[in-house]
Amino acid sequence: MRKELGKWFMDIAKYLLTAVVVGALISDIENSRWLVYVGGIGATLSCLFIGLGLLRQKETNKTQEE
Repeated sequence: MRKELGKWFMDIAKYLLTAVVVGALISDIENSRWLVYVGGIGATLSCLFIGLGLLRQKETNKTQEE
C-alpha cells in the first residue's frame, strides 16, 4: 500500500512541475510570476519528498523483516 502511495505522490510531483512550466510559458502572469514558481516548486518538492519517504520506509521495513 505504501509503495503504491509513494509512486502516486511521485507522479503528482511530475504533473505539478509540468503544469508550472507549461503554465508559466502560456499564461501572461507578470506581477506574480515568482509566486507561481515558488508555490509550484514547493508543492512539487513536498510531493516528491513524501513519495520518496514512503518508498524508503517500505524498503527499510522489508530489510528489517529479513
